[in-house]
Amino acid sequence: MQPFKLQEVKLTDGVFKNAQDVDQKYILELNPDKLLAPYLIDAGIPLKATRYGNWESSGLDGHIAGHYLSALAMLYASTGNTELKTRLDYMVNELALCQAKNGNGYVGGIPDGKVFWDRIHKGDIDGSTFGLNNTWVPIYNIHKLFAGLRDAYEITGNEQAKKVLIGLGDWFIELIKPLSTEQIQQILNTEHGGINETFADLYIITKEKKYLEAAQKLSHLKLLNPLLEKEDKLTGLHANTQIPKVIGYEKIGHLTNNTAWEHAADYFWHNVTEKRSVAFGGNSVREHFNPTNDFKQMLESNQGPETCNTYNMLRLTKALFLDNNDVSYLDFYERALYNHILSTEEPEKGGFVYFTPIRPNHYRVYSQPETSMWCCVGSGLENHTKYGELIYSHSQNDVFVNLFIPSELSWKEKGLQLIQTNNFPNENATELVLKLKKSKNFSLNIRYPNWATNVKIFVNGKSQVFTGNPSQYINLNRKWKNGDKISFQFNMETKLEYLPDGSNWAAFVRGPIVLAAKTSTNDLTGLFADDSRMGHETKGKLYPLNEAYALVDDAKNYVSKLVSIDNMDFKLDSLTLQPFYKIHDARYQMYFQTLTNNEYINQIENQKQHEAAILALEAITVDKINCGEQQPEVDHQYKGEQSNSGYDDEKFWRTTRSYISYQLQNKNKAGKYIEINTLNDINPENFEITINGNEVKINSIEDKTIKIQIPEQANFQLKITAKNKILTPRFYQIRILK
Repeated sequence: MQPFKLQEVKLTDGVFKNAQDVDQKYILELNPDKLLAPYLIDAGIPLKATRYGNWESSGLDGHIAGHYLSALAMLYASTGNTELKTRLDYMVNELALCQAKNGNGYVGGIPDGKVFWDRIHKGDIDGSTFGLNNTWVPIYNIHKLFAGLRDAYEITGNEQAKKVLIGLGDWFIELIKPLSTEQIQQILNTEHGGINETFADLYIITKEKKYLEAAQKLSHLKLLNPLLEKEDKLTGLHANTQIPKVIGYEKIGHLTNNTAWEHAADYFWHNVTEKRSVAFGGNSVREHFNPTNDFKQMLESNQGPETCNTYNMLRLTKALFLDNNDVSYLDFYERALYNHILSTEEPEKGGFVYFTPIRPNHYRVYSQPETSMWCCVGSGLENHTKYGELIYSHSQNDVFVNLFIPSELSWKEKGLQLIQTNNFPNENATELVLKLKKSKNFSLNIRYPNWATNVKIFVNGKSQVFTGNPSQYINLNRKWKNGDKISFQFNMETKLEYLPDGSNWAAFVRGPIVLAAKTSTNDLTGLFADDSRMGHETKGKLYPLNEAYALVDDAKNYVSKLVSIDNMDFKLDSLTLQPFYKIHDARYQMYFQTLTNNEYINQIENQKQHEAAILALEAITVDKINCGEQQPEVDHQYKGEQSNSGYDDEKFWRTTRSYISYQLQNKNKAGKYIEINTLNDINPENFEITINGNEVKINSIEDKTIKIQIPEQANFQLKITAKNKILTPRFYQIRILK
């Protein structure tokens, strides 16, 4: 099975074409010189524009430029807009100048990059899940450039990009040459994107074995080994740290005929899609994999599945589909594409979503070009440029129709055009018209989705007898002629899909489309993000779960209560259910608790008490850090040495034999004291706590909680230092309280 090039597939109409157009506007609003500034700074070349703020000026400097190269390449291929190619060529040339100035093949935007990489080369390594020598995910950062240069070459044929990429790859191989296997694996404990995959790509491009060897060397064994044994060790791990590694395992396994690595990738995919994903295809809460038997945290959090996760899960899904020639992977691909990826772009104003909460009556935040430089902006720039990548695929002579998206396929090599028109999912059909230079025999294969019922096929108006089952292809083999018209018709059913943990929370799904209801437009604080470090998070009120809509009746009646407005819109008492991807700039409810009349009273009362306690604590909280979680710690400028983090008792934690520190925000000086929560018993003689360098007195220790009065000041550094290298307790949360 082979994909078509993006150049061969053009979107023609509908929501995906609109998303592509809106993305193009956003891409053209960004300034290449601002994105390049971190690279020029590091190379010592005068700037043409000051760099962007936000994450581009707080440690992840330069990461968006790599994504931007990929987005330019894919969108140019998809649209033919020459301005995109002009920008891409310009950026590659500027990066080549930086590489030449550095003189050793290196090019990067990482703050104080030369000093940082020199320490790594000498084996001076101190890292955690997201900090390597107190630098924020540097290999993850440079991986974006590797991928951007690869796409610039492979998709648009930019030879200079290939040259820069090879130079960068050779520099990296020299960088890690003195390091032992143990030291390399220590480095890989820090989030590093898909660096193993891009070295496999370098091997594909050059056929030089040193790159394939580097790809294998840069594969993280701590994740790989349990997957090889079909062991689920994913709970508590930072989700998007893991998925790119697995894409690399799959590619390396395919290149080396190592079926064990390929099976490990497939095991991971099935685990995540079947046990850890919600109805719209996303996974994770506060960026981490939650327990498979408990989605409660996700239901309660304003930080639901992260867009980057699904971006990478679709890349893994595509690889598995092509390498295994198995159409069943596309059922997940379609679900995630329509319901998560499509929904993460504001369809009129533009802007990308980081978190998509499933908490009832909550909302999402959208990025803006001048203020927001998050990871999900980088992947968001790419997401809407490549919708044409799997609408169709092909074998040597045959065509496969995978997705029902209005588009035109031009397979010039075979003298074939295929035009697909439809109003799916609003109508239950798609139409295909063939344009052929001459009549020819081949198979046209149409995907039979797992959700489709009562499937019918007509060729030039005549009903066809066919064989095929859901999650397979329907094969139409004949001598096709110019102008032949194929109509694929089906029905869709609406069902309730429960969370994987077996709880009583369910979403309405019609065919592949998740339905949800707008609940209000009240208190959408920060709907369009400012440039603050945590601008990607919602700031609006959390509405109590006990006040959310619930389905109260006998189970057999939940779906039958829906009253159809049209094919995709339904009335449910006072609510209107519609495709989730259409809901924007509003609070919404996607998941509903299902209860009988008898269950309802007790359940809601219990929830009311639980919610009251949670919301009362949040109401007096000025700032908080969940220790050991990536974004909360980065948001608070974590620094530390000889520190480890982990996940136990459903809590993340951090400990140290040296020190850890955070910058806390005491807004309006409203906070009066700090609570520091631990998982261990506390011996205050083994560590000291300072605020802005001054030791502070512990007021009380009770129930593994330290309480400290704080000085009246807005922002301050909290530092915890171990005495005599005695390991501190496992700290899991720090709060400033009113």
